[in-house]
Amino acid sequence: MAATTTAAEQVGQRRFHSRTGNTLVPYLFIGPHLIFFLVFVAYPFFYGLFTSFFRFDFLRPEAREFVLFDNYVKLFTPGSIQFPVFWNALGNTLEFVLYSVPPLVIIPLLLAVLLNTSVPGRNFFRGLYFAPWVLSAAVVGLLGFWIFQSQGGLVNYYLAQLGIPQPRWLSTMPWAWVSIVLITIWWTVGFNMIILLAALQDIPRHLYESASIDGATNWRQFISITLPILRPVLVFVIIITIIASFNLFAQPFFMTGGGPAQATGGGSTEPVMLRIYREGFERNQLGMAAAMSFIVATIMILFSYTNFRLFRTRE
Repeated sequence: MAATTTAAEQVGQRRFHSRTGNTLVPYLFIGPHLIFFLVFVAYPFFYGLFTSFFRFDFLRPEAREFVLFDNYVKLFTPGSIQFPVFWNALGNTLEFVLYSVPPLVIIPLLLAVLLNTSVPGRNFFRGLYFAPWVLSAAVVGLLGFWIFQSQGGLVNYYLAQLGIPQPRWLSTMPWAWVSIVLITIWWTVGFNMIILLAALQDIPRHLYESASIDGATNWRQFISITLPILRPVLVFVIIITIIASFNLFAQPFFMTGGGPAQATGGGSTEPVMLRIYREGFERNQLGMAAAMSFIVATIMILFSYTNFRLFRTRE
């Protein structure tokens, strides 16, 4: 009886430890990511929300004033100082999204289609187009400044050699937007190209072979086979490109400084991220900057939710 009881207890302990171990294993795997999430995402999020309710000053904690929703109210009050510059910056950001997203979808798609064929040297060109993506935003911004600056810039140098008038790229409109969009396309076109190229290589070849036998031209194959199959990937590329364009900061910061200046306040190429940076770190209005950030975050969350709903409905 004693031996039987001991064996039963041992079996029960093994089952308990097995159940406990199986329960703890998933938490051990997600634990490191959870710690990083709490430290670098959750804490900054709630601390930023807390900051947005104050007239916040890091250097003078005793001077912090609790204003509740006053920072948010000022951003929606036409007579306030922050109203014109914030909404101007938000409008500039939307303008950049309209300028940059179509070429950042169409050009990578065309490049992916061209490089999906057996063209000699296709691997070299794949690497060549993708290479700028590895550069940091600061490097790209400085390169754009030296390429497009009016005095001594690379573009104006060659235009002068050809006898063509040289625009003031970084200080006049619309050339300032043209320079920012061009350098952005050069920087990020390779990333979207790689995503679309990977999707193209997953399309079964027998579909094109059957279409060729039926007499379909290359254009008809592209319209009837390639685009319908690529539709989910294209939606994904469009979404991430819009989000990336909405986070525009480094290019105008280094190239134009947000200018040229406007009489109503703000700059003609100042994006909303640059306005938040200046509000918080140049004007030391951290509470107002946090409120701006949460308004922008809300807009992006609503946009992402809408797109994912549409994407799920389409599927």
